[in-house]
Amino acid sequence: MTTSASLSQDELKALVGQAALRYVVPGDIVGVGTGSTVNQFIQALGSMKDQIRGAVSSSEASTQRLKALGIPVLDANEVESLSVYIDGADEIDPRGHLIKGGGAALTREKIVAALARQFVCIADVSKLVDTLGRFPLPVEVIPMATEQIARRFSALGGNAVLRRTADGLPLVTDNQQHILDVHGLSIQEPLAFESDASQWPGVVTVGVFAYQKAHIALIGAPEGVRTLQY
Repeated sequence: MTTSASLSQDELKALVGQAALRYVVPGDIVGVGTGSTVNQFIQALGSMKDQIRGAVSSSEASTQRLKALGIPVLDANEVESLSVYIDGADEIDPRGHLIKGGGAALTREKIVAALARQFVCIADVSKLVDTLGRFPLPVEVIPMATEQIARRFSALGGNAVLRRTADGLPLVTDNQQHILDVHGLSIQEPLAFESDASQWPGVVTVGVFAYQKAHIALIGAPEGVRTLQY
């Protein structure tokens, strides 16, 4: 454990972003996620950009940040496998299952995670939960299926709300789809839930990462960085 005095949330994000560098394999291509914590990792990764072959990115926003630092970004189709994928999470349960998608990049995140032999999740201690579902579950959907999918979640006790931009328009993902945020779920069996909901017609990706769960979590806490292994 890395110890530290009391740190702000931004400082904790920087700390776990820096800590993730030790999982980057020199000479390899690294999988890079999306979000404010990952932005800190990307910034730290710039310090060793000459030691890696490049990155596979899970979003247009991360791609721009990587390129701005001079880190080559490869298309996922050019890569057979990755040694490591580093990304954040909205929730982490005691088995390393995750809820992801608060940054609207869940589909590409799951694609890149599936390429990696190891998923290192970086997050702060507030993301640790006993059961997934306190954070509204993001689900990327084909727009014409939005209401049908919302009704199916309602039958499970959830309340699915279409994510909108600040000006009230439906948010459009990098894949040109929409996102439902499902409130009120308690996901006791993440693997079964992911398997079931992923097969509903119109679902592009459900934001439960159980098949692509974390292998290691670097957790920023007031006392510093904790390392959890699953």
